[in-house]
Amino acid sequence: MTSIDQRWLAAAAGLAARARPLSRPNPGVGAIIVRDGKVIASGWTQAGGRPHAEAVALAQAGEQTQGATLYVTLEPCAHRSDRGPACADLVCSSGLARVVVGCGDPDPRTAGQGIARIADAGIVCELLPSPACAESLSGYLIRARHGRPEVTLKLATSLDGCIALAGGESQWITGDQARAHTHAMRARTDAILVGGGTLRADEPRLDVRLLGLESRSPDRWVLTRQTAPAGWQTIASPEAIRDMAGVQYLFVEGGTLTAAAFLKADLVDRLLLYRAPIVVGGGKAAIGDIGLASLGQAHDRWHLQDRRTLGPDTLELYVRQR
Repeated sequence: MTSIDQRWLAAAAGLAARARPLSRPNPGVGAIIVRDGKVIASGWTQAGGRPHAEAVALAQAGEQTQGATLYVTLEPCAHRSDRGPACADLVCSSGLARVVVGCGDPDPRTAGQGIARIADAGIVCELLPSPACAESLSGYLIRARHGRPEVTLKLATSLDGCIALAGGESQWITGDQARAHTHAMRARTDAILVGGGTLRADEPRLDVRLLGLESRSPDRWVLTRQTAPAGWQTIASPEAIRDMAGVQYLFVEGGTLTAAAFLKADLVDRLLLYRAPIVVGGGKAAIGDIGLASLGQAHDRWHLQDRRTLGPDTLELYVRQR
């Protein structure tokens, strides 16, 4: 049954994407209840973090939970809260026959206790590690394990690695479809950051300009030691992202020095590289010095996870190998 279970867990991970980033500060979790091979209920973490995915799915299923299987991307929480009951307790009283969990919860208030409580109630409860579930929870897991948000660095360059002409003109390197994709990625993040030079030179809006998603614009941050304008928050160094309370997903958009600073600090987890089929020649480089002493240090750091075309442009997603 493992392959079937993995497919259901992947489906639950797909649902979890609907929770992000509105579920902050809670992780975006997805849940599906299946009986006789059919979905009878589903849910994802709601805005503000409550109710949790399991609570939504169980309420939707009602008495149909009898003998069914719950697939959930993250271990059901074991701690009680003033904001709602522990999901492990809800599961224990649900009549479910089986629970399949795609990722254990590193939160010490739950960490293994949710699974144990469900099993003690006589429900078969299995932890089946799922890459899809871990990917859907990447920002939460990095925050829990390393005390910082997941960092995605976005670069839009020419074929020869330039982000602008020598004189600074950069609008637009890429086409409409690539820019729309960037806005979709912004809508999935908690915060977006640029350097002080970019803020002063370009006065970027950094909002989401996609119909129906305008309200998903992330919090705006700037890497600077100076005072930021109204509506912006500041950090003085890349390492200070650890102080960005409640931020699980951080989107870094530039410029050259800021990109180099995050790479030099080895704080970039995902690299989104949009490349336009143009050659600039003598333009502004996308990235400054990142402190490598030899080419050997550059190898075996990045793994190509995805590649696709967006109109005339190419998007490549690289993941840091740690």
